[in-house]
Amino acid sequence: MQTDYYNSQDLDEEITIDIKKILYTLWDRKGLILKVFISILIFFILLTFICPKKYKVESDLYVNKANNSNMMEINPYAIEELGAGGGMAALMSGGGGALTNELELMQSPLVIDKVIRENNLVYKKKWGIIPNKKEGEYISTAAFLKKNISFENKKGTNVITIEYKSKDPELAYNVVNSIIDNYVELHKQLNSEKSKSDKKVIEAEYNKAKKALNAKINSVSGLPEQAMAGASGLSAMSAFSKSAQQAMSNLAGQIKAGERSRVAVTEEASKVATLSSKLEWAKMVEEMSDTSKVLVLKEPQKLRDFEYASPKLLINILLGIVFGFIASIFAVIISENTDKKLTYSMLGDNIIYNLENDFTDLKLMLLSKQDKKISLVTFEQISHQILEKLSEFRNVNIIPGDISNEFVNGITNSSEVILLAKINSTDSKLYKQIKQMLNEMNKKILKEVLI
Repeated sequence: MQTDYYNSQDLDEEITIDIKKILYTLWDRKGLILKVFISILIFFILLTFICPKKYKVESDLYVNKANNSNMMEINPYAIEELGAGGGMAALMSGGGGALTNELELMQSPLVIDKVIRENNLVYKKKWGIIPNKKEGEYISTAAFLKKNISFENKKGTNVITIEYKSKDPELAYNVVNSIIDNYVELHKQLNSEKSKSDKKVIEAEYNKAKKALNAKINSVSGLPEQAMAGASGLSAMSAFSKSAQQAMSNLAGQIKAGERSRVAVTEEASKVATLSSKLEWAKMVEEMSDTSKVLVLKEPQKLRDFEYASPKLLINILLGIVFGFIASIFAVIISENTDKKLTYSMLGDNIIYNLENDFTDLKLMLLSKQDKKISLVTFEQISHQILEKLSEFRNVNIIPGDISNEFVNGITNSSEVILLAKINSTDSKLYKQIKQMLNEMNKKILKEVLI
């Protein structure tokens, strides 16, 4: 079986793949393929039991980013806290984008350094044997975050997943717990400081406003607007008396002054009322500041010895199959190119794979070339039955393959050559040398026949 592939851009170039030769090659190397494949597969299976087991502990945290009180209906200033111009957008989107800050806080030295010390994570000898200058020192936050730990914000949610892998299931559990505890404690600290700062600012403004209100009240002057209603008689007299007119003018001035004082006191009282309301909210938030905005949705679990995450037997079997197949192909290629005996890959394109079964193919070719002198170069002994069949062709002479003058003289008068050899028996070096010699002598090789 032979498949030809042609490049549409250049029909003169032909790529030929002899499927039959490939199949014969694989079949001939089936023993090697089987040995290599099974060895690689067993190696990967053994890795499951030899390699150190790694345990993975994970936890899911829900972070409420709405406000510092955790209750938006209690804190009327929650939208302001989400950011100017973006508060409502943040609320509508669930606040997921704000978790970037939370991830940074979670991975900051404020949290991780405490985790490192609580779990005694120190530098050790490399691979357990090579000395380390930092041996015994606590590892850095950067070193901790480089391996075994991962923080992931689940898309479209306010949930953060923490994963930690370790050869020690107890350590993995303790590290995840430490991260959660220290992160929650950091949140409480930040909330407390912010609420205290907010309360202090509002309280100072409230005291100023209240003091100003008292000053306004003490400086109230003039008459109320209702005083004009009781001066109707005086208003009638003002049309005939200058003194009455003067009295009316003074009265109007007192009423205007009184109205201005009333407006000033009302404004100051409104300001004090607003600040008083804010101060009440600030006090309530401060009381709640020792609570966390973090809810643990999935608690970390202590793992048993057999609950390891890797290596997995099924995965290693699949890897063994894949790498076993690849290694077998490489083994075949190497063997085909280094074998001291003739292999299928050393043959050309025109091959008769079994002389006895396919003798008619050879006979047909010889009959079609009776007008040409053909040399049959043999590398192995030919059976008497085949020799008798070949004897009827007068244009064919049989010459043993050898690097000698007799060989050169024997094929000099032949225009074409047929090679007869045997897989895994004929010397590969001699076979290649004969083919090279024939090529240099411009002798065309019609067929390569396997005995």
